[in-house]
Amino acid sequence: MKVLVACEYSGIVRDAFAALGHDAWSCDILPTESKGNHIQDDILKHLDNNWDLMIAHPPCTYLSNAGIRWFNEEKYGEKAKLRKQLRLEALEFVKKLYYCNIPKICIENPVGYLNYNFKKPDQIVQPYYFGDTESKRTCFWYKNLKPLTHTKLVEPKIYAYYKSGKRKGKPIYFHEFHSGKDRSKIRSKFWKGIAQAMAAQWSIE
Repeated sequence: MKVLVACEYSGIVRDAFAALGHDAWSCDILPTESKGNHIQDDILKHLDNNWDLMIAHPPCTYLSNAGIRWFNEEKYGEKAKLRKQLRLEALEFVKKLYYCNIPKICIENPVGYLNYNFKKPDQIVQPYYFGDTESKRTCFWYKNLKPLTHTKLVEPKIYAYYKSGKRKGKPIYFHEFHSGKDRSKIRSKFWKGIAQAMAAQWSIE
């Protein structure tokens, strides 16, 4: 099977499919972080290359609920207006991926703007459904694919506990914990357990 992993530079999903003998390629404007088949370019230029399956990870900077406060025009003015325009462009990018001519497609993104302005996701999973000890709700939109079957349920890792406010005493998980200059990169990390489930289960459809 010829597999395209769009907007991926980590190689995690690509390598999961390659390990099962598929002709798997990642594509991103950034170079790949691991050796393997990689196209460093705009993904929209490479959608018509006779792929059987595409798994796409479109950037969630303007689509995730994590930055929802920055869209407040009364508080942030022109910056918020610009951010709203970039969000619309991000939505159009997702649509171009989803409605392209590749027979089988999975779009991945966190809970956010797509859920209410594109369509409801076909499946929402957690990394800890597939053996990774992290908590981060991940949405999938499918075209001609069956939902993933959970493979290994584990307890999610707790990084800390809230010390004050309405959440005092409640656990802090992966998606809430990380901060700093690498926060976006860390939070956008994909999970090997889910990638392996994709490769194993979608290989036999």
